[in-house]
Amino acid sequence: MGALDEGHYDLGLENGVNLSGCMELDFEQDPETVAIEDAVRVLLEGLGEDINREGIRKTPLRVAKAIREGTRGYKQKVKDVIQGALFPEIGVENGIGQAGGAGGLVLVRDLDLFSYCESCLLPFQVKCHVGYIPSGQRVVGLSKLSRVADIFAKRLQDPQRLADEICSALQLAIKPSGAAVILQCSHIHFPNFAPAFLDSDHPRFVKFVATSGTGSFEKDDSALWVDFLGLLRYKDINLETIRSRIKDSWCPSRSLCKVGPSKSGMVTAVGSILRSLGQDPCRKELMGTPNRFVKWLMNFKDSNLEMELNEFAGIPLRTVVHVNYKEHIRSEVNLSLWSLCEHHLLPFYGLVHIGYMSDEEVNPKGKSLLQSIVHFYGFKLQVQERLTRQIAETVGPLLGGDVMVVVEANHTCMISRGIEKFGSNTATIAVLGKFSNDPAARSKFLQSIPSYSL
Repeated sequence: MGALDEGHYDLGLENGVNLSGCMELDFEQDPETVAIEDAVRVLLEGLGEDINREGIRKTPLRVAKAIREGTRGYKQKVKDVIQGALFPEIGVENGIGQAGGAGGLVLVRDLDLFSYCESCLLPFQVKCHVGYIPSGQRVVGLSKLSRVADIFAKRLQDPQRLADEICSALQLAIKPSGAAVILQCSHIHFPNFAPAFLDSDHPRFVKFVATSGTGSFEKDDSALWVDFLGLLRYKDINLETIRSRIKDSWCPSRSLCKVGPSKSGMVTAVGSILRSLGQDPCRKELMGTPNRFVKWLMNFKDSNLEMELNEFAGIPLRTVVHVNYKEHIRSEVNLSLWSLCEHHLLPFYGLVHIGYMSDEEVNPKGKSLLQSIVHFYGFKLQVQERLTRQIAETVGPLLGGDVMVVVEANHTCMISRGIEKFGSNTATIAVLGKFSNDPAARSKFLQSIPSYSL
């Protein structure tokens, strides 16, 4: 269970400023902020956007704030977190055993973290579990374990290095008998637009478990891992899990081809963002990152709806068979949604549910059309409120005019910046026709929607 060597760790600690990580009062005039803003404007123009449009006029600044907040770990020091947080605690003085500050395992479970993937700059979520064996009759304040983990999460990362850095930092800072880290990582997995056009079953996440151990946890077969896993109580994490290591990059963008010369300006802009964060775009791990990010971003370049839907011309949405359901309220639920927040250029994803009044059911080809409409409006810079309305206005005429659309989505900007509310989601509604003034009809449709779970 190797972790980073001490030399690498020391280098990382000295590249910092005050622990608070507070932005300067003149944040907006900071050269790093200005450079990121300029780069974001290039990206927006590459998407065909009017950078003076009201909805995105301040997007470059918002993106700069989000990126700098999401990578603030580069300007924080572990020693500032641990200093003053080590407390004396005697161990077992009589008899045989381990407890207190002498050999008893301390485990903090289920720490929610957020990081940016260094291969594609897209976010990934982390469920972090940190344990250590106290020594020297002293323990560390429990909240400091979370804060140390967050310092390394708030950098461009991959799961294995993140686990190693957290583990090594704890070993060097608090000098325990051993330290161990298990990370359950989930990387958002956006589809390319073309193959996803009709595919509602595309997997949303790539998942991986990364582990690291130092000192008494360094050997995979250490009995202490049994204690750690026994307290963790996750059925999908076992001794075999901690013996595995990442062989290749887990990032799904690694399979994307390189961007051609026509997008070179956008690629250069992403490189400028990396340099503004103090990172070298020529570093081995970042060599292809600008290309991969631009390739992904270009999925959201605006296109013509009529051109995309021409292949469906003449396809009836509904069957001709009458089905006598009470009140004739129908629904198409769990249509997959992928989109990009135009305020922060961060992903959001979820499900779309469409209710309509008819004595006819939507046929399979019609359902494919509904999914395609959702994909079309999703794959562009969006806000959820506008997206919901656009879907309703487009499917309304196809379904007889009486429609209700519900969009439920998870927004990355809710966890990567500001309040950092993991697990939160947002629901929006649009109604047309008879649904507008019929509460009973709306209630019946809402009751048909499955519990939201992603």
